[in-house]
Amino acid sequence: MLEAPHQRKTPAPWQIATAFASIYLFWGSTYLGIRLAVETLPPFSMAGTRALVAGALLYSWTRWRGTPRPEPIHWRGAGIVGAFLLLGGNGLVSWSEQRVPSGIAALIVGSVPLWMVLLEWLWHSGPRPTIGIVSGLAIGFIGLGFLVAPGKLGDKNHIDTLGTAALLLAAFLWASGSLYSRRARLPSSQLMAAGMEMLAGGALLLLAGGTTGEWMRFEPSRVVLHSIIAWVYLTVFGSLVGFTAYVWLLKATTPARASTYAYVNPVIAVVLGWAFAREPISPRVLLAAAAIILAVVIIVTRSTEAPVEM
Repeated sequence: MLEAPHQRKTPAPWQIATAFASIYLFWGSTYLGIRLAVETLPPFSMAGTRALVAGALLYSWTRWRGTPRPEPIHWRGAGIVGAFLLLGGNGLVSWSEQRVPSGIAALIVGSVPLWMVLLEWLWHSGPRPTIGIVSGLAIGFIGLGFLVAPGKLGDKNHIDTLGTAALLLAAFLWASGSLYSRRARLPSSQLMAAGMEMLAGGALLLLAGGTTGEWMRFEPSRVVLHSIIAWVYLTVFGSLVGFTAYVWLLKATTPARASTYAYVNPVIAVVLGWAFAREPISPRVLLAAAAIILAVVIIVTRSTEAPVEM
């Protein structure tokens, strides 16, 4: 069961700062890592194995440190969170990066805070959106529409429709799972909860890989070195460090603040994709990026205005 608010120890500022730095820097680079990994590794199985390895290490470490064995109800909560965040979120992102450049993927996933605001209000009886937040939502969705709209719109590059749809769904599911995790029946140890979520999500990802035929099509002899290096990086820094920091921040701060990584990660991802994967940065991408990032900044910083009357 989750600890009551008065039982939780207030985290130190340096702990929060370190956790934010982890998800800002490491998660911004994981989009390029995923792009390199899925060049020769099957996406769902790649995501599943990295989650299972990181989850097993984290769960074993917390048990070794004396954390009590989780109850069955805790595994149920962890399974649901893992399904939303890892199978739906990370799995779909990994699959889509076979079709969509890593920088574009990061921009679309940057819509997570937009979905979180809407879902918290509509489904979780959260506060009514303020005037500033409504403006941010409008700007953000206009930016997304401009980025993924069919046709060239002055840009020679067309973004794959199916990959775009998968990324939008991934962002929606990630936001849903993030909000659910704040209310789920999970162990009081957030590190153990993160390990359990990765174990459950990793198992579901491997099942998805088998269901979609990845195991049958996989040819180990075709795997290249940079895909293996990318998998190791994603396992250590994306899953073990980054995911753990994110799960911890969901309890240590508000969902809106925890989701601020969404306007830092795309910038890092776009620059890294351009520098190392020769992904083009067109005027269309820059304009859409500016709109999406501005929208997230507005949503996160305008939470004190008067709510909109509806």
